[in-house]
Amino acid sequence: MTTQPALRTQNLGKRYRKGWALRDCTLELPPGRVSALVGPNGAGKTTLLRLAVGLLTPTTGSVEVLGESPATNTVRALTRIGFLAQDHPLYRQFTVADLLRFGRSCNVRFDHELAARRLTRLGIPLHARAGALSGGQQSQVALTLALAKRPDLLVLDEPLSSLDPLARQEFQRTLMGAVADSRLTVLFSSHALHELERVCDHLVVINHGRVVLAGDIESLLAEHRLLVGPRVGTDHRDPSVIEVSHSDRHTTMLVRQAATPVIPGWQANPVGLDELVLAYLRRPADPDAEDREQTA
Repeated sequence: MTTQPALRTQNLGKRYRKGWALRDCTLELPPGRVSALVGPNGAGKTTLLRLAVGLLTPTTGSVEVLGESPATNTVRALTRIGFLAQDHPLYRQFTVADLLRFGRSCNVRFDHELAARRLTRLGIPLHARAGALSGGQQSQVALTLALAKRPDLLVLDEPLSSLDPLARQEFQRTLMGAVADSRLTVLFSSHALHELERVCDHLVVINHGRVVLAGDIESLLAEHRLLVGPRVGTDHRDPSVIEVSHSDRHTTMLVRQAATPVIPGWQANPVGLDELVLAYLRRPADPDAEDREQTA
């Protein structure tokens, strides 16, 4: 089994006219995992995804998918990547069968039988025009086209944002079935943390254009805990203290040093995924990094 990262970035950055959308992004995604990419609007998530699939070229640094650069646009590199954009783009006047034929003509590893079988099982008629399908059906067709490429890395940019709860559930079921059937690696961007927790086992949090947290979800949750005790002052320079809040009589701290003994009179509690992610997203930008950006 290969240990080569499915996606590796090194000091990756992308700058537009108005400034940096992504900066100093160094990241490795393990193969065969489903990784959640989380961050607020404008954090750099879509820029990172588009760099990963070769739709953008880096301003600085490098990005590799299974050891190859998608920015080279070589057939070998791009055939290993599947991408599903947020708006599930399809040629609306094409029938579903037309879309499958088009996908087969454009992708050397396209599995037409797999795609037709999957759509038939979902009850999506192949003779129907894409524009006449429901939003959930369109998302399933777009996902099926991406999966039929037989990619090694599947990149999903907010695929659930426009779907109703039932369509979301069916989409997730289809995705997890595909992951179970292969060694597919998935990078899944979404704002819905409760949905990501059901399907993802690896986490990447991005904010202010930088990766602020990454790792196995179970390990990250085990490394952090909430400490509650008498109100005290805190040293904000301590890197193990992620977030601090105070009430009239108590202080609550999220810390990343789970093995450290608890101070007498304090209580240690486990942290949930929502609490963990939101704490990192609430942290201000690194002032030293901002200084570097201004002088770059």
